[in-house]
Amino acid sequence: MATLSVIVPATDRPTTLASCLAAIAAAAGPPDEVIVVDEPSTLGAAAARNRGAGRASGDVLVFVDADVAVHPDAFARIRARFDAESNLSALFGSYDDEPAGQGVVSAFRNLLHHHVHHEGPGPAETFWTGLGAVRRDAFERVGGFDDRLDWLEDIDLGMRLTAAGARIELDPVIQGTHLKEWTLLSMLWTDFARRGVPWVVLLLRHRAPTSSLNLGWRQRASAAVSLVGAGGIVARRPAPVAASVAALVGLNRSFYRLLLEKRGPRDAALGVGLHVLHHLAGIASVPVGVARYVLEERLPGRHRPR
Repeated sequence: MATLSVIVPATDRPTTLASCLAAIAAAAGPPDEVIVVDEPSTLGAAAARNRGAGRASGDVLVFVDADVAVHPDAFARIRARFDAESNLSALFGSYDDEPAGQGVVSAFRNLLHHHVHHEGPGPAETFWTGLGAVRRDAFERVGGFDDRLDWLEDIDLGMRLTAAGARIELDPVIQGTHLKEWTLLSMLWTDFARRGVPWVVLLLRHRAPTSSLNLGWRQRASAAVSLVGAGGIVARRPAPVAASVAALVGLNRSFYRLLLEKRGPRDAALGVGLHVLHHLAGIASVPVGVARYVLEERLPGRHRPR
């Protein structure tokens, strides 16, 4: 039976940490050890996870973000998958559809993440540390997280694991509740600077495919029609605006149906507008990400992939 070491990075001392640890303690089939890395405060998330991994003794490292409350069956499901599939190197789950944040933006952003993961179960070429597990030997073989990265170190790890021939699975039945509260500003800043720009850099650096999860054809088409709609608003032309909204709803009807079921018609309607802003932030990040990649490649002493 696989032994599990849970690692929680908490160097920023989040207020959600107590709820996170309480959920871990209450889970069925509990992990064999729980390692909380809460100091020094200057340690980034990637370095904190690496430090926790260095202290771990389990066969499988389970990374849980400090703002996630795992479901009671999460560890039992993780252990069962690794016990049954000897060739499985890593797997990750998803947020549930009952996020703690009840504001319009919080519900939209967390349900969007939930929906994306539930739309793409099965083989993956990425990784997620909100609730993700990796065999310790596979983790060590690729050198762990790149602690020089400020953001998306988990996606980078997944890309390097895939390049090394590892098998990664997305299993959205393994779930946790996201405890984070979002504002419109924090969402847009995250989508642009903390996800969009570094994701473009990683794709270029790893020469990675762009057809999984947030980069599937539906997401790219949605970004395109969002841009058309924004252009129509600037040009004061209602026809392209109406057409783009209709196209966006058609492309994402299952997500908007989820919003409608969970939040009602008002929040579902507001979700269309928030979705447009989400895509526009991603589009804006592309040229900035390309420029950052070029800069890093040309200047000596800049970041280089391991």
